[in-house]
Amino acid sequence: MKSGEDTNVRTERRDAAENRKRILAAAQKLFEHYGVKEVSMNQIAIEAQIGPGTLYRRYKNKSELCLDLKRDNFVKFFEDIDKYLIEHHTDAPGQRLKEVLRLFICFGDKNHQLLTEIDGSAINNRSNSITQTPLYNKMHEIVVKLLSEMTASEQNEPNNVFRADMLVYALLKGDSYIFQKDVRGYSPESFLEQLCLTFLPQR
Repeated sequence: MKSGEDTNVRTERRDAAENRKRILAAAQKLFEHYGVKEVSMNQIAIEAQIGPGTLYRRYKNKSELCLDLKRDNFVKFFEDIDKYLIEHHTDAPGQRLKEVLRLFICFGDKNHQLLTEIDGSAINNRSNSITQTPLYNKMHEIVVKLLSEMTASEQNEPNNVFRADMLVYALLKGDSYIFQKDVRGYSPESFLEQLCLTFLPQR
């Protein structure tokens, strides 16, 4: 009897995990196309091909769903960053930092709706500012480390923490990249070049 119950539990867990993947994939697709605010929970259920009851058992509201989607996307993003840094650990630190920034710009392009939501939350709640988010802290840690490698031979060590603060904050401002792209006319590559010229030590 016990083995049968265990099998049922494992099946339920697999089903729950599969439903989560379908829900998050559907939400990501709809958010990219219509924007977070314009998408309803019912639309997500239809896109994921599940019943509304199944969706609401997993997420009480859209805010909970967005939080899980952010977490999921951030985990994948930093897995990509860590993989790149391990595989290219012998490259020059400036080259590695530039590639990290490039990966973040690509990530931001795909997830600008979620990044805008983070920025909006920060404006409405100062205790939940951008600088208090795991995304900011992890990016800041990576940038400081690579900047420190770049400036290790300098006699007067610059304030890399401050430089990283300015760079990461600029990247995480929800409308910053969109403004530069849509209003100033920068392509992702030219935006990256301007970031490097502005924030990275020049040799």
